[in-house]
Amino acid sequence: MVAKFYRGLDGSEPVNEFIEKRKPAVQIAIDRQIDRINALDEEHPQLAFPHSSQIEGELRELRCHYGRTLYRILYRRSVQFIVLLHIFEKHDEAVPEVDKEIARERWADFQKRMAAKPRKRPSPIGKKAPPKRS
Repeated sequence: MVAKFYRGLDGSEPVNEFIEKRKPAVQIAIDRQIDRINALDEEHPQLAFPHSSQIEGELRELRCHYGRTLYRILYRRSVQFIVLLHIFEKHDEAVPEVDKEIARERWADFQKRMAAKPRKRPSPIGKKAPPKRS
């Protein structure tokens, strides 16, 4: 299974852009968790707790941290990919409803654009798997 960044209609990749604004050590910590998703296969289709957990329905969170700072990436599986929908710094025990709503809206947009005939540019997901940062 390959993780792909959700891409907005304007071509932006909000999860990737959030990660790129962090210092390199934080980027590496988050990328290591994304690598865990990239290692999933048919035999192991879900990443287990404590690395990931179910939020609601098929919406899951990838649990990342750097020091005491917690980050969450909300994602869902499509037929071929895992789509990284939304990322935020977590401060409370529960995932805020506003963050879940952002992920739901992006998932609906992803599905709508993937189903469009013919598909219009830009693609609703990134062209490549999340890049490795040095």
